[in-house]
Amino acid sequence: MSLLLRVRDLEVAYGAVPAVMGVALELPAGEIRAILGANGAGKSSTIKAILGLVKARGTIELEGRPIHGLATHRIHQHGVAWVPEGRQLFSTLTVHENLEMGAFSRGNGPDFRSRVDQTFEMFPRLRERRSQLAGSLSGGEQQMLAIARALVSEPRLLLMDEPSLGLAPKVVQRLFEQIQEINARGLSILMVEQNARQALKIAHYAYLLEAGRLAAEGSAETLMASEDVQRAYLGG
Repeated sequence: MSLLLRVRDLEVAYGAVPAVMGVALELPAGEIRAILGANGAGKSSTIKAILGLVKARGTIELEGRPIHGLATHRIHQHGVAWVPEGRQLFSTLTVHENLEMGAFSRGNGPDFRSRVDQTFEMFPRLRERRSQLAGSLSGGEQQMLAIARALVSEPRLLLMDEPSLGLAPKVVQRLFEQIQEINARGLSILMVEQNARQALKIAHYAYLLEAGRLAAEGSAETLMASEDVQRAYLGG
């Protein structure tokens, strides 16, 4: 299996305060990998560094090509899409208009309708709500839209930052099923998630961050079986 993403010696700091120190991770094409850890562990900073949203040191490669130092919109054009923490939708625009915003790098030409139809097949509730303002949707519907907005650009790599945040348990379960369905269609996913138990149920591999450093890594099965991980992250 080919390697899609490689991160080495990643360092992020906010002023004099270090947030990420020497983190290394990889994502083979076709896999779901999770970055787990408590608040302040450096999870979101790692994702933002990959996206070019924060200044970082180290090496970040997409299919062997360096993307570190590129502007965020250029990284997006290389096939990296983002589902941000808190959704960050355009609340005063409709569902369909939000999808148009997600497709800006590809344009809304003849194939745009086909891409939108594909997302509506995955999220039929959005088809019903296509003319509704995004700000009036439920939390679960907003998360569907945030994911759909990322998918209409047809990315090769989907970065997800705390997708289950603020959602009811039943909605969370369905959300993770949908993430699996997206991955089954061939999309590689790197996901930051505080809900370690749910994330490990669908991930192939995971990284545990503590205070900005990589504390452990391994297959989801290995980490689920670890007493230390159960005690610290799974309530075991």
